[in-house]
Amino acid sequence: MSRTEFVIATAIILFVAFCLGWFANWLVHRFSRVAQGDVAELDRMSQELHEAEETRDQAITYLQQREAELTNQLSQTEAELRAAMDGLRDARHEAEEMRAYIEKNQAG
Repeated sequence: MSRTEFVIATAIILFVAFCLGWFANWLVHRFSRVAQGDVAELDRMSQELHEAEETRDQAITYLQQREAELTNQLSQTEAELRAAMDGLRDARHEAEEMRAYIEKNQAG
């Protein structure tokens, strides 16, 4: 193979490679093209997702506040219950003392 034939063969191979690359690039862009309607749909969906995330965050914040309020209210109710039970215990003890005193005075 002479030098001229080698250069021509190399030029043909490079041209064919260029054509195949160009055709592959055209195919990729042809099949991966996104329609304008699809872009608008994606924008709308992303906006709705953002709004849903904000709503979720607000709901979580509200639930955390409500849980803190209910926990505080439960603590207060338990404290009131303990105080009422202590008062009832004291009243029962006092009533027993009064019964014992009355019985002692009636017997004696």
